[in-house]
Formats: sequence, C-alpha cells, structure tokens
Amino acid sequence: MARTFQFPQLSAVAELFKPITWFPPMWAFACGAIGAGANWQQHSYLIFVGVLLAGPFVCATSQAVNDWFDRHVDAINEPHRPIPSGRIPGTWGLKLAILWTVVSLLVSLQLGWRGFVAAVFGLALAWAYSAPPIRLKLNGWWGNAACGLCYEGVAWVTGAAVVGAAGFAQDMRTLVLAGAYSVAAHGIMTLNDFKSIKGDQQLGVRSLPVQLGAQRAAQVACLFMLIPQVVVMAYLYYLDCPTQAAVIGALLVTQCLMMRRFLSAPIEQALWYSGFGVPVLVSGMMVSAFAIRSLPL
Repeated sequence: MARTFQFPQLSAVAELFKPITWFPPMWAFACGAIGAGANWQQHSYLIFVGVLLAGPFVCATSQAVNDWFDRHVDAINEPHRPIPSGRIPGTWGLKLAILWTVVSLLVSLQLGWRGFVAAVFGLALAWAYSAPPIRLKLNGWWGNAACGLCYEGVAWVTGAAVVGAAGFAQDMRTLVLAGAYSVAAHGIMTLNDFKSIKGDQQLGVRSLPVQLGAQRAAQVACLFMLIPQVVVMAYLYYLDCPTQAAVIGALLVTQCLMMRRFLSAPIEQALWYSGFGVPVLVSGMMVSAFAIRSLPL
C-alpha cells in the first residue's frame, strides 16, 4: 500500500514559530544599534537584516525547538498547540526546527563574522534550553537565565556590534545595559511558567513556580525585574543622564503599582502582567539606548 505523506498546515507552522514572541529580541537588537550610535541611512540594510534575524529567524527557531521537545508537557498543559494537536504531524516539528536553524545561520552571514558568531551562540542556547541531554529548562534558574541572555543580551550586543561600536567606552556602556536587561528578562521568563505548573510538576520540569510555589516565585520574578532597572537608573545618573534616569525611575514606580495586582494572585494575573507590565519595562530599554547614544565617547 502506498505511503501517504502528511504535511503541516501553513497556519500551524506560523503558530509554531509564535510571532508574538519575536518582539523582545527584535527590540533589543534595535536598542543595541541605537545605543552604539548607528547611522540609520548608512546601516539600514544591516539593521533590517539584524532585526529579522533576531525575531523571525533565531527566536522563531527557539520556539520550534522548544515546542518539539516540550510536546509531552504541552499535551497536558496546552493540547491545542500545533504538535500535540496533530496539526504538525509526525516529526515535522523537529524537521522545521533543524531547517530554520540552518536558514538562520545562512541569514546571519549577511551581518559579517560578528553576526554569524552571535547567531551560533544564540541558536546553541536555544537548543541547550530545550533539547536533551542539557535541557536547561528543567531547572528554572538556569533555563530562564539562558533565555534572558539570548533574547536580550545577545540581541543587544549584536545590534551594537554589527553597526560598529565606536570604542571601548561605548562597548562598556552597551555591556552594562545589555547585562542588566538580560537579568531583568529572567523575571520576565518566569511569568510564562505560571500557566504550566501542572504539566511541569508531572514531567519533572522544575520551573520556579514548581520549586518555590506560585507566591514566592512571583516575588522572585519581581525582584529580578526591578533590581536591574535600579542598577540602570543609577548607572545613567552616574553617566550624567539625570533626565533619562528619572524616566527609568518613573517606569519603576509604574511597574511596582502593577506588581501589586500580580502578587495578589500570581497564577491568575501572570498573563495580565506580561501584557501590561512588561511593555513598561522594555520601554526603558529604548530610553537607556538613546541615553548612551547621546554621550561623548
């Protein structure tokens, strides 16, 4: 009997790649380019390719890898997702993850050796986060750190590097801000774990809500988000950018007010805070980028 081949639905592939998750690394790449003083007309092609690489390629790859190796957890927590629901049949989830890894590496060649190295590092973290034998996501401390570094730090530094950061002082400013917001992203990643506590507990994924309980995990997530921003505010003040430091302070106060609602019911309010609190945090990234852009070298 002839064997029939099932192909995934295009809508299911788009859902697998999760376009809604592309914004943070794309934003971070743009912040890096802006903070490094990029001339948008001169570097328009590099910036365009870099933003695409950060989002629709590397981030999309990480989503496909994660969904494939999380298919058993998703069958419990979110059975409607493309792989457990069968809309992406057989091993197509793995094939798409491998294919998009290769495509991402090819795209990164357009950014020179710096962009290629950054893509290799980011993709390696994406696979290490989800795939055995490393599977960093089995422990929320390590897994969230890897995601934060990949989504924010690597993207920010790459944005600065591919447009040609102008000297040691600019490089140090970039690293401080990228590092701080990478730590803040650790807390952001924890917000995603509240919806999957049941499946994580059953299959041995030790997310922070599983390890600490929902209330303590929420408190830890808030600290991870707030403390790096206090560091950024102090650093901008040190760099003689008092106006931008004050803006970061105002954003911090806004987040603290919103965190009261989140902390009152973490499981129920995590999605709400992701939608309304996190954009306030990441807006500070752009404020910081324009701050260091305006400084003399």
